[in-house]
Amino acid sequence: MWESLKTAFRIPDIRKKFYWTIFLLAVFRLGSYIVVPGMNPYNFGENNIFNLLDMFSGGALSNMSVFALGVQPYITSSIIMQLLTMVIPSWQELSKEGQEGQKVLARYTKYATVVLGLVQALAITMGFRQAMQDPNSTASLITVVLTMTAGTVFLTWLGDIISERGIGNGVSMLIFGGIVARFVPDAIRTLRTVGEGGVSPFGLLLFTVLSVAIIAFVVIVTQGERRIPVQYAKRVVGRKMYGGQSTHLPLKVNQVGVIPVIFASSVLAFPMTIASFLSPEGGFYKFVQRFFYPGQPIYLVIYAAFIFLFSYFYTAVTFNPADVADNLKKYGGFIPGIRPGRPTAEYLDKVLTRITSAGALFLTIVALLPYLLGPLTGISQIGFGGTSLLIAVGVAIDTMKQIEGELVMRQYEGFLK
Repeated sequence: MWESLKTAFRIPDIRKKFYWTIFLLAVFRLGSYIVVPGMNPYNFGENNIFNLLDMFSGGALSNMSVFALGVQPYITSSIIMQLLTMVIPSWQELSKEGQEGQKVLARYTKYATVVLGLVQALAITMGFRQAMQDPNSTASLITVVLTMTAGTVFLTWLGDIISERGIGNGVSMLIFGGIVARFVPDAIRTLRTVGEGGVSPFGLLLFTVLSVAIIAFVVIVTQGERRIPVQYAKRVVGRKMYGGQSTHLPLKVNQVGVIPVIFASSVLAFPMTIASFLSPEGGFYKFVQRFFYPGQPIYLVIYAAFIFLFSYFYTAVTFNPADVADNLKKYGGFIPGIRPGRPTAEYLDKVLTRITSAGALFLTIVALLPYLLGPLTGISQIGFGGTSLLIAVGVAIDTMKQIEGELVMRQYEGFLK
């Protein structure tokens, strides 16, 4: 990995991409400290729900900055648009029209981002009116909502620029930057408490060893895949012969990434969010807290069940065995020992079901790890959540693959010259 980075920095074009990425991430971090006019920074205390959102935005939410919403509205709208594309026939046609159709869907996604940004900004502003300098001012309320929404739109544009001129996926890099930005201060604060009654040296050592082991486990499973052999029959087109080659169809163990965990967290956060807005000190809040507060036994059981449910659901949405089988048959491909067509689709569905079970179990274990590491090591202040870990590792792996792809492409260019 380090050799690839050294080689990449020697190439002017890739080095320019690195500089663009660093500069734009610096703009993102700078904006995280610019407080919205009419607001004051707010401490969420032990509220794990808003601390999770604050971690994704790199502390911008607790700072009540112009980037307080982060890119969450864009991610939510992207997921919703992807699901709607599967059920709306006209959008299905757009998704099959190549680059032009994708541009139309991307424009719809950005329109939905603005709407969701307005709704979330209004909800946060109404829920934390005590952070406003003038809670009774309608003009101040409108200013805060529009400013936060504009911040999300700007971050979406910033992500597009990173994808176009920088390294990695822009939106993913912004989330990655926010997670890393929160991790470093939390780690320093934890180290300062060692030996002062906060954290024992043994607990810190145990946490470090377990963290390295968990990261290695996440990398191995994230990279793991089931390779189904595919053989293409020889066919003659004009005067040329095509096919006759062997390849494989890769099915990743974690086919759906971190989306099921995000779905499950969002659904379970909804009751607590509503209760905290309606009656933060009332009986309804205490009742909901017993079931839906992160860390409660019932919460963990429902959380694990939702991750399994969403894993199967999203896998079914994103991977259609029947379409894959039809495409293989169309181009003369077949799985050795399996007849083309419906038998191939049934075989792929069977394999995919087993892989999804393993992937869902993996996501559940990683998502529940923070609730186990805290009592075991005595460290609960570091932003070492399962969701953040999956995102950070996934983004790092994808970025390294893109860098290696850039290097391979330039090596071929050098060879051709």
